[in-house]
Amino acid sequence: MILAKVVGTVTSSKVNANIEGAKYLLVEKANQKAETKNDYLVALDLVGAGSGELVMISESTSARETELTTNKPIDAIIIGIIDVIDENDTIVYKK
Repeated sequence: MILAKVVGTVTSSKVNANIEGAKYLLVEKANQKAETKNDYLVALDLVGAGSGELVMISESTSARETELTTNKPIDAIIIGIIDVIDENDTIVYKK
């Protein structure tokens, strides 16, 4: 999984994924302290993430293994919103 920060939305007049009501977000990859890396992805939002939130991203084959995305041309999905990251008994990120 990848950590990323939601930085925007992506709107397209035509999408070939055939997922009704799909919401796509622009996310910037980040480290465990939510420091961004200037590396962006477009991800299908499955959890209702909002702007500025730190999220967990699943990519590639794993992104196509949900009930909603099976056999769809999806390469990245948001599967969780992060509340806290504890690294070596130290909280390095808190929502």
